[in-house]
Amino acid sequence: MGLKIGGRIEKVNGRQLTYNDFAEKYMAQNQPVVLKGLMDDWRASKDWVSPTGKPNLPFFSTHFGKSKVQVADCGTREFTDQRRIEMTVAEFVDHWLRVSAADKGNDSNGGAAVGCLLYLKDWHFVKEYPEYNAYRTPMDFSDDWLNFYLDKFRMHNDPDTYSERNEISCSDYRFVYMGSKGTWTPLHADVFRSYSWSANVCGKKQWYFLSPSQHRLVFDRNMKRSVYNIFADVSQSKFPEFEKSIWWECTQEENEVIFVPSGWYHQVHNLEDTISINHNWFNGYNLSWVWDLLLKDYNEASEYIEDLKGCEDFEELCQRNLAANTGMNFYDFFIFIVRFTFANVVLLHTLSHGKKETSQEPSESMQHIYFNLEAIRSISVKMKPINAGDRQGVLLDLRKNLEDHSFIELCAAVGKTYELIHDQDEMTPALLQCTDSLFTSLVRSQVQSSEDLVAFIDDALTIY
Repeated sequence: MGLKIGGRIEKVNGRQLTYNDFAEKYMAQNQPVVLKGLMDDWRASKDWVSPTGKPNLPFFSTHFGKSKVQVADCGTREFTDQRRIEMTVAEFVDHWLRVSAADKGNDSNGGAAVGCLLYLKDWHFVKEYPEYNAYRTPMDFSDDWLNFYLDKFRMHNDPDTYSERNEISCSDYRFVYMGSKGTWTPLHADVFRSYSWSANVCGKKQWYFLSPSQHRLVFDRNMKRSVYNIFADVSQSKFPEFEKSIWWECTQEENEVIFVPSGWYHQVHNLEDTISINHNWFNGYNLSWVWDLLLKDYNEASEYIEDLKGCEDFEELCQRNLAANTGMNFYDFFIFIVRFTFANVVLLHTLSHGKKETSQEPSESMQHIYFNLEAIRSISVKMKPINAGDRQGVLLDLRKNLEDHSFIELCAAVGKTYELIHDQDEMTPALLQCTDSLFTSLVRSQVQSSEDLVAFIDDALTIY
């Protein structure tokens, strides 16, 4: 029995869509969409595409050939994903060209040495080549708390669980993907239950989406394992409700960007030789998805080692396992949201300081920051029974953060982005000048628990 297709993803002209329209219609509603017209001025669209419209593979070998990348063997399953191989970009391109030659009947070995279909995934291109400027993040996706943060701080600092090569606890979530026709990605929901966007520099992809309301239909009876390949012979005994699932589909063309909302399971196939640029990110609109995943994974981690519950370090073991499996733990998430709260309050203070009259209506940038703080407050209330920061001995001080150059750079990056989003040049020039006076207007400047964080946000919202 084939898939039941119940809907197709909407395609709209991205240049005619304001940020507020995108936020209200797609981020807030958690709905997928394809945006057109956002890639015309990208360097990648010129350098990376040959005159025939195919990937310019020799360009990659010449300019980036020594980079080491992770490549998926699309024909070999390893646990819940495809087997990964490390190789250089030049080696990957060479393999791709040999496979292509064999497909055209030009392989001198009769195809014997060609091997499997390989798909280059999760290449941290921006981190490796920051001066190249391959593309500019579309404005609709620019309120990216995850990558803002990882540009200045590590998400997890435990040396036993953090690794520079770790796929989850990584340096950023900006990737380049490259794959020949026939390469594919198994069914999954994105890391942290983040949003993602994927831009086709060249080629064509076929997407299959399942809405969050139906995700249980692709899991086994115990809700532990999900279907790997929706086009394989899915076992009805293992996945008894799979046949009830109703899918959305989309053919993504060259120069189209697809927005993947939180919690939507999806499987993707390259219909042509394809290069894409992909980001994972979250912000105030989907922060609750991140916390809900952490809480679910924490419960599973503690259940897995339940026989050790009497041990003194049981909680520490749960948090270490959570960080290793999910990419962060309660401690990391708490530090993340506190730093972002501090950054938003600094920006709010800067904007308030620059208002000409106290009766002046809040600017769009200020309203954006109010929304952020309310979103963080809502999550902090949910975290109160857990006391994520308190039991880890975390104490975050606003004054000390303001003495940290990385924190000031985080504030500046967020502030500059909001200026661009709302077309308002309000905060960046005055940012550093305003921080000294911030302390006199805040009652609390230290946060150790989610309860402290709620109180701090309430104070800030009352003052500003």
